[in-house]
Amino acid sequence: MSVYPDWNWKLFVATGFGSGLAPLAPGTFGTLLGMLPIVVIASTNPVWWSYLILSIVLTWLGLIVTPYAQISYRTADPQAVVIDEIAALPLVFLFVPTSFLAILLGFVLFRTFDILKPFPIRRLEQLPGAAGLMFDDTLAALYAGGVLWGVMLWVN
Repeated sequence: MSVYPDWNWKLFVATGFGSGLAPLAPGTFGTLLGMLPIVVIASTNPVWWSYLILSIVLTWLGLIVTPYAQISYRTADPQAVVIDEIAALPLVFLFVPTSFLAILLGFVLFRTFDILKPFPIRRLEQLPGAAGLMFDDTLAALYAGGVLWGVMLWVN
């Protein structure tokens, strides 16, 4: 049996181009892949809405491909699906000047909120279909972004 049941482009995108197929911590590997466009955008002296647009486009894409992955993997929350992490991650950096420290802390904070799922993040997982998979990470990213903003104000 292939790791991609009935492989097609939707599964390839949903699994973060295969990064979600890592045997341990697939969400972390997906988030690492999601850091690539963050670093590219950060290197261009970005405006806040560049992160917002990236997140909206990736979330829209995730809402398209995730239902196929849920059906293919026969579960509402397949571990291999990491497009939700990749799509939410840009929101962490909306209002924070990006530096090496901000990018590193943003990554750690996002993974922490995504794993711990404080209220009401866990409740969002109960939304039907792809929404439950995608929007819990969106809120985790907003929480992480808020904390990152506060930390960076304190540090600078």
